[in-house]
Amino acid sequence: MPFEYYPLTKAAAHVHVDERELRHAAQRGEIQHLKRGDGFFFERKMLDEWAQRRIMGLPSSKLAAAHRERTASERVRTAGRDAVVQDLLAKGAVEPCMASKTKPGLLRDIVELSDRTGNLFDPAALLSELEAREEAGSTAVGGGAAFLHARFHDPYLAAESFITLARTPSPLFFGAQDGEGTDIFFLVCCTDHAQHLHALARLCILVHGTGLLESIRAAETAEDMLRVVAAAEDGWLGANR
Repeated sequence: MPFEYYPLTKAAAHVHVDERELRHAAQRGEIQHLKRGDGFFFERKMLDEWAQRRIMGLPSSKLAAAHRERTASERVRTAGRDAVVQDLLAKGAVEPCMASKTKPGLLRDIVELSDRTGNLFDPAALLSELEAREEAGSTAVGGGAAFLHARFHDPYLAAESFITLARTPSPLFFGAQDGEGTDIFFLVCCTDHAQHLHALARLCILVHGTGLLESIRAAETAEDMLRVVAAAEDGWLGANR
C-alpha cells in the first residue's frame, strides 16, 4: 500500500526496535514522519528503508546481540533451522568471476545474474531500485563487501526470495566508507520485509565476525563459494546456540 502510515507502537513492532529508539531517530531527522500532537506516524516504505540503513550501520556488538535474539525466535518458528543465507543463496546465480569494471556495470550484470534464478518478475524494476539505493548511499560495508538491495521494499519484485553472490577479479570503487575497493557482492531480494532484514543482519554478522570474505576470495568455483558460505553460517549458528 503506497501511503500506509503506522503509529509509533506499530511502527516499532514492524521493524523490531524499541519505541524510544524509533522516536529519537525521528526527532534527529533520520527518518521521515508526521507529527500530530504528541504522536509520531511513519509511512511504511520510509520506515522499511530506514530499518535497512539502521541494520547496516549498527556497531558489531549491538548488531550481534540483537541478531542472536532474532535468531532464537526464528529457530522456534522454523523448528530449529535458521540458515537464512545459505537457504536463500541461489545455486544458479553465483558468479566467481564477474567481469564488471564499473559500479553501473556491476549493477546491470548482477541483475542479469539474478534473472537466472527465474524468480524475477521485472529485472528492469530491480535495476532501477538498486540504482536508487546506491544514489541514496552506498551499500558497500567495508572489507571489500557490498549488500545490494532495493531502496524501497517491494514484495512483488520476485516470485520467491533469493540471494545472489558475485565476485569480481579486481576491486571496484563502490563508495565504501573505508575508502577501499569492493570485490564481493551479495544481492538480497526478499518478498517478506522481516526476512529481508534478517538476511541483511546475518550477512553483516558473517562478513564482520567470521573469515567469510577471505574464504570466498580463496574459493575457485561457484560450488566452492556456496560451500564456504554454508560453513561460515553453520559455524556462527553452532557458536550461538
